[in-house]
Amino acid sequence: MNNDALNDEGRDLWNNKAAFWDNLHGDEGNTFHRTLVSPAVEKLLNLRAGERVLDIGCGNGALARRLAALGGQVTAVDFSAALIDLARQRQHDGAPIDYRVVDATDESALRAFGEGDYSAITCTMALMDMPVITPLYRAVRALLAENGRFVFAQSHPAFNSNNPVFITERGDREGNLYTDVGIKLFAYLDVPPVKGAGAAGEPNPHYYYHRPLHTLLGEAFAAGLVLDGLEEPAFPPPAPGQSASHWDAVWQFPPIIAGRFRLGV
Repeated sequence: MNNDALNDEGRDLWNNKAAFWDNLHGDEGNTFHRTLVSPAVEKLLNLRAGERVLDIGCGNGALARRLAALGGQVTAVDFSAALIDLARQRQHDGAPIDYRVVDATDESALRAFGEGDYSAITCTMALMDMPVITPLYRAVRALLAENGRFVFAQSHPAFNSNNPVFITERGDREGNLYTDVGIKLFAYLDVPPVKGAGAAGEPNPHYYYHRPLHTLLGEAFAAGLVLDGLEEPAFPPPAPGQSASHWDAVWQFPPIIAGRFRLGV
């Protein structure tokens, strides 16, 4: 299946589960978003009131609403018309957000927003859902104003990509029983696209596209962007006696990577 066909199928899959995803994230995003994604993005972006912001792959608008609350003049786009409709329905108060249905793999559609017009561009938890990312990077290079920045966040390809398996080990250390939780990986450099569940109980899986770091970052470098900030947020260690079974149990491993790009010389 070629990239266009994969992208079209992905759009249908996201439209089909838009209501589930909107309910999961609500107005401010789920726990994963609020605890890891948004704080890392806000730190790297360091948004100033009045700046023009383009949020690419906005989903139900959780981050877009947060950026508007911080004073940004926000335009937010997603290729799912169903998600955009739901995002608009959540625009109850605060600064208005300009929501548009735009495919992030369509370079010309993104560039039409105005070359050199954006001080801040974001793309959170969406790059790994796109069959190609070079068109987005090239568009970002054109859209950024001088001293502008592009901040992304996505599943960490070294730990939280298409193939992690959680493992539990129980044993005895000098008379003390213990339970350790870890992750097991089978591949990193060459992992094909696979359908996976974004959350328990959702109506259908969608495609995930794994890119090792040299590809994820390298395609941005080739488009004329330079990396000047990086975050690897993880959950804090569980308190004594606290139950933990997923990413909160493997707190040494960051499930998210976030980075900041600026214009190259």
